[in-house]
Amino acid sequence: MVKSVLKGMVIGLANIIPGVSGGTMMVSMGIYDKLIHCITHLFSEFKKSVLFLLPIAVGMGIAIVLSAFGLEYLFANFPVQTNLLFVGLVLGGLPAIWKRVKGESIKIGHIVACLLFFALVAGMALVGEKEGAEANLSFNFLNVLKLFGVGVIASATMVVPGVSGSMMLLLLGYYNPVLDTITGFMKSLVHFDVEGILAGCGVLIPFGVGIVAGIFAIAKLIEIIFDKFPSYAYWAIIGLIVSSPIAILLVGSYPAINVLHVITGAVCLCAGFLISVKLGD
Repeated sequence: MVKSVLKGMVIGLANIIPGVSGGTMMVSMGIYDKLIHCITHLFSEFKKSVLFLLPIAVGMGIAIVLSAFGLEYLFANFPVQTNLLFVGLVLGGLPAIWKRVKGESIKIGHIVACLLFFALVAGMALVGEKEGAEANLSFNFLNVLKLFGVGVIASATMVVPGVSGSMMLLLLGYYNPVLDTITGFMKSLVHFDVEGILAGCGVLIPFGVGIVAGIFAIAKLIEIIFDKFPSYAYWAIIGLIVSSPIAILLVGSYPAINVLHVITGAVCLCAGFLISVKLGD
């Protein structure tokens, strides 16, 4: 149970950071296949699915709430170390995926799938550095529909390995407004500010419903792909995992690098790798 919550926290943090893929972290944690199965069979295998999904969802929720307060500080003050920690977390999933294809004959299609998805993630990082104009989150019917639609898009991209849902929110102009809303909502809960709580619900409820709808929509498609073309899917994921560190490093902003940054960054990289391998066991 505790291990599942920790995995959920890592995935939740990944979904918050532009350039980092929550789907890739699910793969790195060794739970991607089972998570997709539990989502698509939620009602037919309800008890089993809920027991698996609930602690992960709790961990993600904890991470999103905590990151709304502390993540900005870490990236502002320790950008090299924080980015390299996530690079390590991503790369730690590579051994587990390699075991899935090890021993199989490598086909041209496998290499094409790997290179194609490598180029997809690296390309998104190269063209996705600019943030869209910040969205207006004032409460009205049109904005509720927009928030639902953005939630669907964000969740679909969050589940796909290698694609950053938070980067998509950034490009759409919803990343900072939604993050600020989460922070404001938590502060309102602490101070029992009813007006602030209602304002937060007006944004977070339609956005959250959209996220749930998007996850169910994309999960079934992914399950079909893994069922029909498993080898190609895993080679595509290898391409996504290898390219994700490049995307993370390209999207980040850094100060002048010194020896201390290199040493502490290397420690964080190794720590992230070991954590990912351990959680994926």
